[in-house]
Amino acid sequence: MWAVFAIGSAVFAALTSILAKIGISGVNSNLATAIRTVVVVLMSWGMVFITGTQSGITEISRKSWLFLILSGLATGASWLCYYKALQLGEASKVVPIDKLSVVITLVLAFVFLHEQFTTKSFIGAVLITAGTLFMVL
Repeated sequence: MWAVFAIGSAVFAALTSILAKIGISGVNSNLATAIRTVVVVLMSWGMVFITGTQSGITEISRKSWLFLILSGLATGASWLCYYKALQLGEASKVVPIDKLSVVITLVLAFVFLHEQFTTKSFIGAVLITAGTLFMVL
């Protein structure tokens, strides 16, 4: 089932890029990011209430709170940079560079989460990097 959600994530991320590039025309990138964020917040809390999981908020540990907040800050920084890049550059060049996050995630997962970095992971990371460079240069 995770693969279905991962494919959904990829499709919606692609739509996000195209819709954002169209919508950001003539709009300050920080303002556009703030508008997008409000929509995401409303959608996220809507899902929490629709699924009835709001009571779980009291069960979240301090460690989880800390890392969820740090993740939120990283997301905010990513979105601010992404929207500014989309405003200044072509979506066909910005998006592949943004997807280098896959390679960076593999490295960080190896270093901090002690996940395996296999030969297959290494080859994939090299190919993603090479593909990105090929697309943007």
